[in-house]
Amino acid sequence: MRYLKMPLAIIIALLLSPAKLSAQSKKDLLAPKPVFSDPVYDGAADPAIIYNKKDKQYWMFYTNRRANDKNAIGVTWVHGTRIGIATSPDGAKWTYKDTANINYRPVSEYTHWAPCIIEEKGLYHMFLTYVPGVFADWNHPRNIIHLTSTDLLNWKYISTPALANDKVIDPDVMKLPDGTFRMWYNNEKDHKSIYYADSPDLNTWTDKGKAIRDMPGEGPVAFSWKGHYWMIVDNWKGMGVYQSDDLSNWKRQEERLVEKPGKGKDDQAIGGHADVVVNGDRAYLFYFTHPGRGPKDAMPAGADRDMRRSVIQVVELKYKEDGTITCDRDEPTYINLKK
Repeated sequence: MRYLKMPLAIIIALLLSPAKLSAQSKKDLLAPKPVFSDPVYDGAADPAIIYNKKDKQYWMFYTNRRANDKNAIGVTWVHGTRIGIATSPDGAKWTYKDTANINYRPVSEYTHWAPCIIEEKGLYHMFLTYVPGVFADWNHPRNIIHLTSTDLLNWKYISTPALANDKVIDPDVMKLPDGTFRMWYNNEKDHKSIYYADSPDLNTWTDKGKAIRDMPGEGPVAFSWKGHYWMIVDNWKGMGVYQSDDLSNWKRQEERLVEKPGKGKDDQAIGGHADVVVNGDRAYLFYFTHPGRGPKDAMPAGADRDMRRSVIQVVELKYKEDGTITCDRDEPTYINLKK
């Protein structure tokens, strides 16, 4: 009966467990499904997220596929666009901003895919897949180029690192504990294997060969969390998860992420090429889906807009007692990213 004179909010706090109130007490926001859709081409994919210190917002860079191109032939709709940019103060609400002004246009028609961005000593570095044209099939060169920027919007071309060959995509760069840098990428000529290269300064790169040997994949993303190094790889049937203590030897966990279809809006297909944002002791997986695809549908060359369109989703990662990572894409995702 002592509850009768208490405010309703306090009564609820006393009756509910701290775990149930954790998201609300931290002023987290419920992320919508999807968390972002590109308003121009309806084809956002391959997200890469970084904090803009000057703007004091998170910036999401993404492959900007032309899903709504009615005149597309073959896979021309996957080509021919710059990298899209969306911004958010918290990771929950994203607003379309622009496309990245990349100062590298050696041919009149070109394609930008799958950026990776890191900051080093106040300068932003982008490693980007560059395709010299707009093509109806996949049988053409693509390289990874290095650019720099002071504002995240305007990018200056620096170099084209010498990697395994002229058909490499999906770079991911991480600073190592000794102050040097490592790039993981997809070598399409070697059965789409994950390769890696090392650099002392982000400018000179030495290719080291294959990093993951058990199965092919693309879109690698490496990060440090919960006392371990992790790598998440798109295996085209969910995201493979690897753990390492030295960033060289990787052990795959049995469970893949976002493999089973979700129930939320535009989340019924497998998750693809992701980025991970570690924020304090929490980590979030930003991935993309093709909502028009079924759980096992392939992407035919002549796919229509409903099958081509793609959106960005987000889910919180959970660290299990057995030392593995999991996530539940149907569980509400509360997020409020700090700078």
